[in-house]
Amino acid sequence: MDTPDLLKDALATFDELFAQARAAGEPDPTAMVVATAGLDARPSARTVLLKAHDARGFVFYTHLDGRKGRELQANPQAALLFHWPRVQEGVQVRIEGPVELVSDAEADAYFASRPRGSQVGAWASKQSETMETRQRFEERIAEVEGEFEGRDVTRPPRWSGLRVRPMTIEFWYARGHRLHERTVYESDVAGIWSKRMLYP
Repeated sequence: MDTPDLLKDALATFDELFAQARAAGEPDPTAMVVATAGLDARPSARTVLLKAHDARGFVFYTHLDGRKGRELQANPQAALLFHWPRVQEGVQVRIEGPVELVSDAEADAYFASRPRGSQVGAWASKQSETMETRQRFEERIAEVEGEFEGRDVTRPPRWSGLRVRPMTIEFWYARGHRLHERTVYESDVAGIWSKRMLYP
């Protein structure tokens, strides 16, 4: 199997497992852990939602001035983890690679599709900063609602999408006695993909 077919094979495997996760009733198949590190090399992880994926990569949206946004701008590398315990005997998908901003057009289109309350919240929240009181946050929400009353809520300039371009995609399948099955697809710096199995 040549290198373009290997990437297509990995993405097709992801799509099949993603469909199985939906069919199996996973609470939210789009939930994924995003791990980042700043220039100080201290790791940080949190769960976000996958909003798009294709051959270019896996996309989520965030405030660029929040912690993960700052870390990914300083050190544009991320690791993603999906865990679908209801698929087969349990499946994990691990993805690692460089990160880039989506286009303004992509970010605008996605932001326009969000519920109005979420759009307002994107303006009102100073993500990851200290919040004086919950009441002050609610006041900020009211202020934003007043500002945009009677018109569409536009996308905040520092709110956008981040795309993780996969350089590694690993599929982990749970098996009895911890004898798990692991298959990893990897790209080198020239974009040549390879596939191998790993010991559990």
